[in-house]
Amino acid sequence: MPQSQSPQSRLLDAILPHVAFDGWSDAAFDLAVQDAGMDPNLARALAPRGGLDLAAAFHRRGDAALAQWLVSDPASNLRFRDKITAAVKWRLDWVQDKELVQRAATLFALPQNAGLGAKLVWETADTIWRGLGDTSEDYNYYTKRMTLGAVYSATVLYWLGDASEDHADTWAFLDRRIENVMQFEKAKAKARENKALTGLLAGPLRLLETVRAPQDHGGMPGRWRG
Repeated sequence: MPQSQSPQSRLLDAILPHVAFDGWSDAAFDLAVQDAGMDPNLARALAPRGGLDLAAAFHRRGDAALAQWLVSDPASNLRFRDKITAAVKWRLDWVQDKELVQRAATLFALPQNAGLGAKLVWETADTIWRGLGDTSEDYNYYTKRMTLGAVYSATVLYWLGDASEDHADTWAFLDRRIENVMQFEKAKAKARENKALTGLLAGPLRLLETVRAPQDHGGMPGRWRG
């Protein structure tokens, strides 16, 4: 995993050995502060919610690494659906210790943290779509990320419990889920081409046409062209 000399990254690096024992907790956070030799006030300024913020930082570190991997276009000779599969697989392979994700998944499953967990999954899906050259500016921007986010979440849960050799069962599960995404995209395309259906859904379609991707290309559903 990439290392950095930034204070937050030093703090994140320091907490990782403690997560397996104490989770992304305040106890682990306090130990990380000590190990990093950091002033506690600075540490809290960097991560006001303690371990929760560092769990989010760990997830985003993985997304940043994924973005760099996608820039190198390592899957250029693959079909588009296989590129998506390769990206999700790489993202999970980047994690060297499942316990870090298991503990984070438990934390983000808590009602008070569910919103942050959903946002992080959205960011991962957005990283993949943007890295693969998605330029959609309408409602497709949102549907693509929603469907891929659902696939990613389900695959992570399957992967956490997978004991098969080289996670073969997880990759088979992922292939099936990606096929569902591609079928959904094909269904959307066919619906747009169906004149009779387009006429029937004229009202809803006009409404959908007002939906626009956020200008920073990082937002979740809810932003509309005014």
